[in-house]
Amino acid sequence: MLKINKKVEYALMVLKFMADKNSSGSLISAREICDEFQTPFDTTAKVMQVMNGHDILTSVKGIKGGYTLNKSLEKITYMELVLMIEGKESVGRVCTSHRGTCELLGKCNISTPVENLNQKLNTFLHKLTLAELLLGVEFNQPTTIEAQL
Repeated sequence: MLKINKKVEYALMVLKFMADKNSSGSLISAREICDEFQTPFDTTAKVMQVMNGHDILTSVKGIKGGYTLNKSLEKITYMELVLMIEGKESVGRVCTSHRGTCELLGKCNISTPVENLNQKLNTFLHKLTLAELLLGVEFNQPTTIEAQL
């Protein structure tokens, strides 16, 4: 099963919430997100700042400030978000865990098939847009821009 770290989870929650509310064009604060989903303020705010630094969100400072979506979710892939938030690309490291290298390494008969699975997952997640993931847009469907051409 794919494991998603909490920071990436919060980023996905923020982006879906903002995409759902984006039609109004109103600013959304980190506090509003935290109140809506009961997430920790510091972590949520830091994730939003990272996305702001990568031009996915735009921030407006001040007492009535907040964030708006700056980039279409059709233009951001899941792995781009993971790299941005976590700073690492591998979805799952084959033959390793938090304890180190697997004790069966060299004797295991599924290391190659599991590595192939890992490569296929990474390829898929590099192509999976956040619009497909969060908004239910059909995978491999043309984007609205492509459809107009």
